Amino acid sequence: MKLSTFVLPATLALAACSTMPNTPPPALDELARQYLAVQLAIGEKDPGYVDAYYGPDELKTAAAANDDETTLPMLQARVTALDATLGLVQAEPGSVEAERVRYLRAMLDSAKVRLRMLRGEEIPFQDEAEGLFGVRPELIDLTTLEPVLVRIEELVPGDANDGPLNERLNDYQDRFVIPNDRLRAVIDAAVAECRARTLPHIPLPESEDFTLSLVTDKPWGGFNYYQGDYQSVIEINTDLPTRLDRAVDVGCHEAYPGHHVYSTLIERDRVNAMGQVEYTLLPLYSPRAIISEGSAEYGVKLAFPGDSQLVYERDVLAPLAGIDASDIQAYYELREALGDLSGAYYTIAAGYLDGTMTREEAIENSMRYRLQSRQRAEQSLRFMDTYRSYVINYGLGEEIVGNAVEAAGVDPEARWQRFISILNTPTLPEDLM
Repeated sequence: MKLSTFVLPATLALAACSTMPNTPPPALDELARQYLAVQLAIGEKDPGYVDAYYGPDELKTAAAANDDETTLPMLQARVTALDATLGLVQAEPGSVEAERVRYLRAMLDSAKVRLRMLRGEEIPFQDEAEGLFGVRPELIDLTTLEPVLVRIEELVPGDANDGPLNERLNDYQDRFVIPNDRLRAVIDAAVAECRARTLPHIPLPESEDFTLSLVTDKPWGGFNYYQGDYQSVIEINTDLPTRLDRAVDVGCHEAYPGHHVYSTLIERDRVNAMGQVEYTLLPLYSPRAIISEGSAEYGVKLAFPGDSQLVYERDVLAPLAGIDASDIQAYYELREALGDLSGAYYTIAAGYLDGTMTREEAIENSMRYRLQSRQRAEQSLRFMDTYRSYVINYGLGEEIVGNAVEAAGVDPEARWQRFISILNTPTLPEDLM
């Protein structure tokens, strides 16, 4: 039987099942496979939608083979029908089955929103973010950040006669740029340190590994392509000069204890140990993004608590990079102060994506209220152009995951254990808020 003649009856069967209460739904494992099939089919229409997939090859082959015969309305109908069928599954509250159903339905809710966007519907930024990621970002009045700018002004060398605050800030920060001929050695050392600080707390399969390469001309700063079998391909974008602290940030975020560890734990503890095939696919636009990006961001603080990142960079990475780190304490004071400007990101993104702020206005606001250079502001907008409301997952995700981890208490090991429990279970953002 041709694959194309199989998909339509399966869809119709789901729709029929959803309207016939006396008809028992298919087994949950079969519904999980149908979930993978429809998500892969959406990925054929939306390049980049599938962030990672290492499940059954035949499902991926079928999605590609049927792409020409599949329309967006058909995919919307399949998602709706599958969601309705999952709603008929009788599962004991708190059971593994109930957990799986809840997870699958949350992923399908996000898929419905993404399909609406693919069909041309314009959804306001906050509604889009909430629909895709399960969290509604708060927007602020940018002018409320003026007192923060005044405090930062006191920390930046020079005065207004020496140029705008953002230019003076970036000139100062660029004193810590890693020379290109030393960049790979510094990043390799940082990743190795992130791994050494993670493994005592999170034992991983002996076969886990990754390959890392430096790339250019990307809208993002770093990307982890999880391959399955505990392997990752990590790419670091070097379009912009790489400052010293970014080496540790990216090593933790993309690898240990960030994305590579997250996907490895899911594969080991959910896919291989429990046979939950639905986890072999990671949709880029889903509530998992808040957990994935948030844990990757917070993982830096977990692996390098207190001022240990500063100390490591001063004593190890700066000499390796050939950077004078005698002023690194002031650099970190500025870095911490800049965190108080983080709320500007979502307001600028909302204005730009909703069309209430022109591109040039968004760049100018980024330069004023995020204190970015024009080059970095333009790169930030390039990310928004590509991934839209995905921007919320970093800062909001770190806040949500971080609060949940720190609720475990001040004991470092208790925090690591809470972190693990968030990563290797079907945690949704609402579970942590």
